[in-house]
Amino acid sequence: MYEPIRTKSVHTMAEPCRRTRGPQRSREEELDIRLAGHLTALLTVTDELRALTPSPALDEAAQRLADRVTALSAGRPPLRATPTASGAAPSRVAALHQRAHTLAGQALVVATSCADAPGAALAAERLRAHATALGIADAG
Repeated sequence: MYEPIRTKSVHTMAEPCRRTRGPQRSREEELDIRLAGHLTALLTVTDELRALTPSPALDEAAQRLADRVTALSAGRPPLRATPTASGAAPSRVAALHQRAHTLAGQALVVATSCADAPGAALAAERLRAHATALGIADAG
């Protein structure tokens, strides 16, 4: 009743494509890459906050974030965007602190997963700092 299929399905193409991606990375390498990404995003938000509300604490945090990303990225310093500094409206500063708080939490989860103690300590410190800036009560 039906004619048999004589050509290969397009859905079987996924396996050969996977092999052409190059060498596979280990789980640890993937977690390091992910952690470096989260910390770089946190650094970008920190740079925005530094442009809007300059402070020595943010300067130090940005330097420590950049140093950690450099260590995770085999000595390559992170790319840094130029802050927009379009005005320090309280709602914009609060939104940036909220974004930084979220990114620090994500970095903390990844750093804990890959047992990166310096990354976890830095992420936890930034999480507390942004929680304080947002007026979030300390649960501990």
